Amino acid sequence: MSTGEPGNLSIAAVRERLPLVLFGVVCLLFFLDLLRRLVVGSTPPHRLGIFLWEGIVFGMAIGLAGIGLAMTYSILQFANFAHGDLITAGAFAGWSSTFVIVGLGQYALEILILVGEPASVTSDLGIAISTEPVAILLGLVVAAAFSAGLALAIDRTIFRSMREQSGIALLIASVGVALALRQFIRLIYQPTTPPIVSTASIPSVSIPLLTGSVSIDAHEATLFVGAAALMVAVHVLLQYTKLGTAMRAMADNEALAQVTGIPTERVVFYTWLIGGALTGAAGYLLALEQGFLDLTLGWDLLLVIFAGVILGGIGSVYGAIAGGLLIGIVNQLSVIWIPAEFTTLASFVIMITVLLVRPQGIFGGVTSV
Repeated sequence: MSTGEPGNLSIAAVRERLPLVLFGVVCLLFFLDLLRRLVVGSTPPHRLGIFLWEGIVFGMAIGLAGIGLAMTYSILQFANFAHGDLITAGAFAGWSSTFVIVGLGQYALEILILVGEPASVTSDLGIAISTEPVAILLGLVVAAAFSAGLALAIDRTIFRSMREQSGIALLIASVGVALALRQFIRLIYQPTTPPIVSTASIPSVSIPLLTGSVSIDAHEATLFVGAAALMVAVHVLLQYTKLGTAMRAMADNEALAQVTGIPTERVVFYTWLIGGALTGAAGYLLALEQGFLDLTLGWDLLLVIFAGVILGGIGSVYGAIAGGLLIGIVNQLSVIWIPAEFTTLASFVIMITVLLVRPQGIFGGVTSV
């Protein structure tokens, strides 16, 4: 009997490690193929650099937007499907204010609020980070403040009364909120929106590589720096403030947090406020980098954001950041092997593959902010 146990244990160990081994083999094959492409010139170094930079920029936006989603799940224990439309609402509110600040006195207020219809308004105003840095900064503040207030208002009118119900009930309610919010935005803004920035006014820097150069424009740099600064601010808040300690305690054990005197309702209040602000900021910065706004901006990104949050370890803020970056990089690098229209599919494939190897996610699935 005892002689059979080591063999059974070794077989179980092999089966347990098999997905990890297969994942490692696949990653090695892709890496070797990438090296081959670099050597033969089918993927020049500068093109690889472009894909990496674009992936990092996109990943920073996804990671920043995912923080609010991770905080909501960690503390309130439900997946908020209205998160995508909060991104859209914040982006439109922020850019409406930017257009008003820049164009007040030149165009009618209603034209500016509707974000530059007709399209000639954008080219006339010449909005870019190099020409209107103050207006763009104020627009970012408005986007964050508007989304924070909207998220808090939705919680107080809808989610608060349902807090004792199951996560499924809250999830369904959030889908209804998302649909209602999207239609409300559609009532105010045009179905199609012209470009919001003047591409002629965007400075860029070229970084030389072996076979060419990687161009980094000011709006991409703004998104990267802005998202990084906000992520650092969240880290400082969570690790070095009383509110952050209370949020982490409530995420770990809400009942114990209540017993120890932590004001849980106050924690929920700030969770919506902070998460909503980061969501609106992400939408505004992403629109700045893309150069245009769309009524489905957040909805189109919602599943990708969920993929990043789940990949990083649902409920972990740091996991959301890491997962967002990984999803963003995979999304852009996959163009080397597959057509551009299938890049989102590649993001979900890598998420599923990683979860097969590590079901709890990169950061261990710790349901803590």
